Amino acid sequence: MARILKSGVNAQTQLSINETVQTTVRGLIADIRERGDDALRAHSQAFDGWNPPQFRLSAEQIAHAVAQVPEEQLDSIRFALEQVRTFARAQRASIHEVEIETIPGVTLGHKVLPMNSVACYVPGGRYPMIASAIMSVATAKVAGVPRVVAVTPPKDGEPYPATVATMHLAGADEIYIMGGVQALAALALGTQSVAAVDMLVGPGNAYVAEAKRQLFGQVGIDLLAGPTETLVIADDSVDAEMVATDLLGQAEHGTNSPAVLLTTSETLARAVETEITRQLGVLSTAAVAGQAWRDYGQIIVADDEGEMIRIADDIASEHVQVLTRDPDVFLNGMTNYGSLFLGPETNVAYGDKAIGTNHILPTGRAARYTGGLWVGKFLKTVTYQRATREASVVVGRHCSVICGIEGFAGHQRQADLRVERYGEAVTVGAD
Repeated sequence: MARILKSGVNAQTQLSINETVQTTVRGLIADIRERGDDALRAHSQAFDGWNPPQFRLSAEQIAHAVAQVPEEQLDSIRFALEQVRTFARAQRASIHEVEIETIPGVTLGHKVLPMNSVACYVPGGRYPMIASAIMSVATAKVAGVPRVVAVTPPKDGEPYPATVATMHLAGADEIYIMGGVQALAALALGTQSVAAVDMLVGPGNAYVAEAKRQLFGQVGIDLLAGPTETLVIADDSVDAEMVATDLLGQAEHGTNSPAVLLTTSETLARAVETEITRQLGVLSTAAVAGQAWRDYGQIIVADDEGEMIRIADDIASEHVQVLTRDPDVFLNGMTNYGSLFLGPETNVAYGDKAIGTNHILPTGRAARYTGGLWVGKFLKTVTYQRATREASVVVGRHCSVICGIEGFAGHQRQADLRVERYGEAVTVGAD
């Protein structure tokens, strides 16, 4: 039976949508819907201190931003982009169109089409999340989306050069500097200067997540992401320094970011507690990571690997790092996770930034029913059908019966009309 050695004071608390957030977001969206650009400007000034002549960057402004980024940084951005593109291309190649003949004369098929327009939101705030531009913009372009809009808030009153450069190198067709709810509302609803899109993707704070929730239906969304989560699964083959480093490396995302150690070794569990205390004494982001660990950190000791798999699937964490003798046990056994990181040679930071898998992943146990952002999220599978006259008569007779059972007279007449017209033609043709 598993034992909880450490449980943060808020570790078991379900994060709920704050009513104040809901109300604020609802009001902002309504204002953008009613007043368009005037509301966008007012809220941009109020929240970001940002009221430029135009929110969309010109080609000259983009070039200026790129020129400000050191070449060494651009090289690393290009490397990460190529890893993400390579994996996304392989994913796209795995998605095939279909056409089959189900019975003689009936042809059914599906086509795979990209969205026409997508907006990729890249958070600013405490950290300039350039990796989110890599994950969203590059993947959308590999999917074939013809209009990819990238949007990010200003940082310290100006466009952040590295974020703008990453958006541009990723292939963004339009780049806007505007943030938060007002940006998403403008992109979903359209204003005098911002053309509406079909889908919103990308992470953000509670207000961004709530805006996506309220705008869903008006546009598509990727998923509703909450605070970053990490689960480290470990046995006694790994050392406490690596486990503690990997837990705190994700806890620094935010003060409400859960970080969980699941292990079969109580000795390791005790050592990790000590090592976390030591590392918090020197980590530059200790104020954030330390509070997250105190409030949301957990250490769970399980009896064996089978119990670890059951517990891990119940937690359904966004990130799951496996530091055990045989990581494939968990690759083959687990079913609920956003992304798996197998072995000590990889880690969540690799997935967040540069290895090629997408870092926009399900949180809040949503991994039970969905995966994260990938090239397929930008594609629509649309169906079509055609039939010969002979086949139309066969299908029509059965369709008419089912319509009669359900009481849909108009539907039934559609079927009967084909049977009447094509049944006679088929009979004549047979003579």
